[in-house]
Amino acid sequence: MKTIIEPFKIKSVEPIRFTSKEERIRLIKEAGYNPFMIHADDVLIDLLTDSGTSAMSSKQWAGIMDGDESYAGSKSFYRFEETVKKITGLNYIIPTHQGRAAEKILFSVVGGKGKFIPNNTHFDTTRANVEFTGAEAVDLLNETGKHPEIRADFKGNMDVQKLEDFIKNTGKENIPLCMITVTNNSGGGQPVSMQNIREVKSVCKKYGIPLFLDACRFAENAYFIKKREPGYADKSVLEIAQEMFSYADGATMSAKKDALVNIGGFLALNDEEVAQQCRNLLIVTEGFPTYGGLAGRDLEAVAQGLEEVLDEHYLQYRIRSIEYLGEKLVAAGVPMIEPPGGHAIYLDAKRFLPNIPPEQFPGQSIVIALYIEGGIRSVEIGSVMFGKYDSSGKLIPPPMELVRLAVPRRVYTQSHIDYVLEIILEVFKNRNSLKGYKIVYEAPMLRHFTAKFEELR
Repeated sequence: MKTIIEPFKIKSVEPIRFTSKEERIRLIKEAGYNPFMIHADDVLIDLLTDSGTSAMSSKQWAGIMDGDESYAGSKSFYRFEETVKKITGLNYIIPTHQGRAAEKILFSVVGGKGKFIPNNTHFDTTRANVEFTGAEAVDLLNETGKHPEIRADFKGNMDVQKLEDFIKNTGKENIPLCMITVTNNSGGGQPVSMQNIREVKSVCKKYGIPLFLDACRFAENAYFIKKREPGYADKSVLEIAQEMFSYADGATMSAKKDALVNIGGFLALNDEEVAQQCRNLLIVTEGFPTYGGLAGRDLEAVAQGLEEVLDEHYLQYRIRSIEYLGEKLVAAGVPMIEPPGGHAIYLDAKRFLPNIPPEQFPGQSIVIALYIEGGIRSVEIGSVMFGKYDSSGKLIPPPMELVRLAVPRRVYTQSHIDYVLEIILEVFKNRNSLKGYKIVYEAPMLRHFTAKFEELR
């Protein structure tokens, strides 16, 4: 079949409130030119994030009604635990209310000043939780992954040689764990190959360093392996996911992505002693170890979602819907990370707006223009999100300036995506009229959530 249809029927709908361009100009200015501060009712198509924005299935909603709300020993926890163990093979499963809670607990236990956490690319909350402990988050993305215009199958891979060199130079005793993010969110939603996971594991094993997966999009990554990596075409997505996790000593997951739920996450480990320390901290910050900050109904929904996300008809539709938008943009000459990733389109703001330097935040300029032109909410992944300052206060920009349009799962139809395409093309056509911005307020960490901007004239 040439047409990939949505593998579901729509059972419940939510109305969209339409706004005028004049309204949106006023609204974005009142929000300090930060789309995080806009009321959701004032957004037509919300591509800010794919986290917690999925449409749940009828079976997930049925699970919510069936959830066991016992404080300790809930049967919903045991279903959740069984499902996670089936996929990951990890021994100790600790539920949390979302992925960053798992990160906070893990790095509070293993992090600290003088420690280093290598990753293919840390995402914002992972980096923040590492650095909050005094440790340093280190990105070791392969060289191809740093070039948006180069097409390659596994641009999310870690540079294995750089990892080994980093361990030798830093000292294995200063590296409590190594992480691989699948798929690589900050790197454009790009997948990581099984070969790369094996090679990273081999280096980690050589130096006695545990390997963890940031697994929030594990199913999408497994599907890319099935489609692109030799030897996996005849394997099920579950079998591929199980092999991925077999190389890991632990994992964090925001279930708000590939578990198709609105809230939830977990920390999974094989080390009993570390697991006990994490559980002790969980009790202080999240709740009893069999609910971890979640209602029983949420545990049911996560368990059901983890089963549904492995359906290959769903994954084919999911990956193809992102690919469809990417193909149309590339054909029109819009610069983006190629090929399209699993959950989002990443516009390349450096090539989109070469006249606006990083210190004037070209990605933020595109984000604002997309909202004004068509009510589309997206997010900058560049110097706003990851930029730092040197000792003189000068911006140190990250390698790439990107705009992410993350597509919620099972929410929008092809006509919504075609509308997004039209708006991006309109903004691209008028790109020479866009201005840079300056930050007038920023928080000390994760500033992109609450920063305020002014347009430069």
